[in-house]
Amino acid sequence: MDRRRFLSRTAGLTAGALLGPGLFSHRLVRGALAAQGDRYLVSLVLDGGNDGLNTIVPMDDGAGSLRSDYEVARLAGSGGLRLPVAGTNALLPLSVAGLSGRDPNTGAELGMHPGLGGFVPGAVEASGDPGHGGLHALWTAGKVAVVQGCGFPDYNLSHDEARRVFHTANPRGLASLATTGWLGRTLARPGAGFGATDVPALNLRDSVAGEFRQHATSVAAARRLSDFTMPRDVSAYSSDHAAKLAAIQALYAAQSSRPGPWRELGDAGTATFRCMDVFPAASRLYLSDRSAWSAGYDKMALGTGRDLREVAKAIYARESGDEQVQAFAFRVDNGGYDTHSDQGGADPAGQHWALHAELGASLKHFFDDLADMGGGVDRRVAVVVWSEFSRRVRQNETGTDHGSQGPMFVIGGGVNGGVYGNHPNVAASDLGSDGNTRYRQGSHDFRSTDVRDVYGTLLVQWLGVPASAVLDPAAGILRLDDGPADARWTVADFDLRRASDGAPLFAA
Repeated sequence: MDRRRFLSRTAGLTAGALLGPGLFSHRLVRGALAAQGDRYLVSLVLDGGNDGLNTIVPMDDGAGSLRSDYEVARLAGSGGLRLPVAGTNALLPLSVAGLSGRDPNTGAELGMHPGLGGFVPGAVEASGDPGHGGLHALWTAGKVAVVQGCGFPDYNLSHDEARRVFHTANPRGLASLATTGWLGRTLARPGAGFGATDVPALNLRDSVAGEFRQHATSVAAARRLSDFTMPRDVSAYSSDHAAKLAAIQALYAAQSSRPGPWRELGDAGTATFRCMDVFPAASRLYLSDRSAWSAGYDKMALGTGRDLREVAKAIYARESGDEQVQAFAFRVDNGGYDTHSDQGGADPAGQHWALHAELGASLKHFFDDLADMGGGVDRRVAVVVWSEFSRRVRQNETGTDHGSQGPMFVIGGGVNGGVYGNHPNVAASDLGSDGNTRYRQGSHDFRSTDVRDVYGTLLVQWLGVPASAVLDPAAGILRLDDGPADARWTVADFDLRRASDGAPLFAA
């Protein structure tokens, strides 16, 4: 809520109501005092290798052979993974509500896995349930960008190695980038304004996410905001408890003036106490003010939704004027995508359906929650959804093996929804020796989208990092590759454009 809207909303209040002792606890006042123009970024990983070919699926051939090639690779019938274009549990079309859902290279119509409609048996069933409509409802509202063919050169079929590349944006394994993540280098860059005891990022797990790693700021890691508490003994509520905490805090603060590991220890302790001060309070504020929305996450009974609720708590506290909440970058995991067997196709009881339904329903309720907060916060949150690799084009008996490039999603009210990038060529004659699609650059018809172009667009167009800083050859966040243009990332594109009309990824 900007100040003009605040004044118009409060003009009818009496002077006594505004100037009374409850002024700064009033929601309208907290919203008006929040930092204006703040943007947030959520990195959401589909851990295990999401089957991209069964996530964004060709519905016809267009001017090529995408659907025909898909049907050769994905079988129908018992154990088959082929997703139908019509009938029960058919693909959800992308060409809806004035949005073009065509592949820009072949003109083929594209569809979305039916599970992404958010139907979770036993959790999200009726039209009034939280999360109903899922990712497809967000797509129809113009809030989802499908970025096709995302990958990197010399792709690796190891989970750990592929995750490392997505975390570091460093497929060449350059030593200068090896121990830091692409978002970590963003937090640590000169001019970012964060110090060692600042906490600008939060991972909803028990360890620091790879993309946040760096050596200049602190990063919080916990499954729930309320977990940021000091372990207490049986005398936790004794009269000297506050004195004990103050003594420990002072001990850490004193180390920050000492060199080497003592300073690192002191900074880490001080940052931890900051988290203890702000995150449990943020959780309590959200649960008090937004109990109905919180109950919606519980009703869905979905782990990804509950993790996104923790993100919503931090955002709500910051938007409510709590300047001690610094976190604007978040990491959320949705695991289980290593579907070598029993993957399931268009069956709501299948693994892939359940995973996609959880993703879609959780994101839908999260963005509904943000929109209800007011102040346009839903337009200032972007979620980038990625997986370490896709799956093999040809299915095995009942699942899919490790693959190469696949789609990413960028989601938010500030996103120009639509299709970006080309669908990979899935013709058997064009696959590599391992049965996977090929990474290509240059002027090739099936040009890939390098994952660093997605990251670069997020950094430059969303977070406002100068492109010169991103590609600085000495200390930049990303690095170009050497080699021929058809095999390496040699031309950065930090201005991804929608294929249908050339609109940028993010609205002005």
